[in-house]
Amino acid sequence: MKIGATRRLARFALDLSPRQIPPEAIDRAKDCILDTIAVTLYGSTKPWSRIVIELVQDARMSGHSTVLGEGWKAHPGQATLANGVMAHAFELDNVRQPGAGVHPGATAFLPALAIAEERNADGRTLLGAFVAGCEVMSRIGVAAGNSLERRGFHAPGLTGTFGSAVAAGRLLGLNERQMVHAMGIAGSYSGGLLEFSRSQDGAMVKRLHLGKAAEGGVTAALLASRGFAGPESVLEGKFGFCRTFSDSPKLSRLTHRLGQDFETLNICIKRCACHINAHAPIEALLRLRDKIGFAPEDVQEIVVGGIEKLVTHHAIYHPKDVMAAQYSIPFSIALSLYSDPTDPGSFDDNRLQDKKVLAMMRKVRLKIDPEIEKKGWDRAARVTVTVGKRQRHSDLVVHFKGTPQNPLGRSGVEDKARKLTRAILSEARLERLIDAVRHLETIEDLSSFGDLMRSE
Repeated sequence: MKIGATRRLARFALDLSPRQIPPEAIDRAKDCILDTIAVTLYGSTKPWSRIVIELVQDARMSGHSTVLGEGWKAHPGQATLANGVMAHAFELDNVRQPGAGVHPGATAFLPALAIAEERNADGRTLLGAFVAGCEVMSRIGVAAGNSLERRGFHAPGLTGTFGSAVAAGRLLGLNERQMVHAMGIAGSYSGGLLEFSRSQDGAMVKRLHLGKAAEGGVTAALLASRGFAGPESVLEGKFGFCRTFSDSPKLSRLTHRLGQDFETLNICIKRCACHINAHAPIEALLRLRDKIGFAPEDVQEIVVGGIEKLVTHHAIYHPKDVMAAQYSIPFSIALSLYSDPTDPGSFDDNRLQDKKVLAMMRKVRLKIDPEIEKKGWDRAARVTVTVGKRQRHSDLVVHFKGTPQNPLGRSGVEDKARKLTRAILSEARLERLIDAVRHLETIEDLSSFGDLMRSE
């Protein structure tokens, strides 16, 4: 009898040994973990995060899971909801590259952390669970393809439930049958609509999608551990995840070179507090400025070429709040000529009324670039700037800083963590946290690890 893709992935997630994970994948996982903790702590200060934190605190059930930045613990599902929202609170959390609608830290590591603390697991077990969740979730995103967001779904709100369920299920000690059920249940928690990118109000809901997905996966794993069942063909079935949500699913990608090619190596660390599709345009623009030496007032036009999604999803010229502005490529491009885009403080409400930024936005035009589309460079960008007397200068960025092909590196990830947490953690505590992440597999008691994530 042929084993279905859902069962194969469940078996792989349970059987994956830390010894089978390449050292470079372990290093990338640790970069992702440190980055996730830092962006979550930073996100804990935002008003939309505070709403969710206060909701969790008011309805808190007993538990041992850390709510980052807080001095109290919660039930793992509640902690994961709050932490997932915080991680995605300001467009700073890590993703997969090439794009597959996957946010590994928010929807695989944070659920793993919550269950690891609840079960008193050690650091080595936590690390293995995170990698397992990342491997499965990323393959699901690749198999579903790019049509998820073309159809109007916010992809990480869909894929994230599976990464969370797998990471949590492994830490709960589920057997193969239970893990299949956990994934089957997780499929029914998948959801999230992109209408926030077109709304006049309500873009805040985007932040909820990742917290909801992470919480849903944890709940699915907990239900499966108690005997609750879900469909065993939730991924590949006629009415399963891939065929239902995707226009053109590639089911073979679910298990392609499983255990040979490690998806964890495809984690991308963001530098700027804006949508990942704005990163290549920003880098190309700033490279041109450094090369040519133009001033903002010299700019006549900026043309950004990329894939179709650039035009259909990110051509937002009248953002009503910061969240919509971070999703807008014209805004992110214009802002970058007046402020440091790697400083999240640059993205604030005042910029929405900045006359210089608003005027520059009107000079930005987005278009489909045939070469980028043909070669499948999904987050690449070709920027052409017209300055002075119709002088045009172009630059193409395929692998922007932070991608697997052009990584930030250990020092870059640590510098980002320092920048984001300097008002939240003391320098001494942050350095202890960095050291703890770098030696995560040696930590036997995760309670001390969680204590490092409290604000001071």
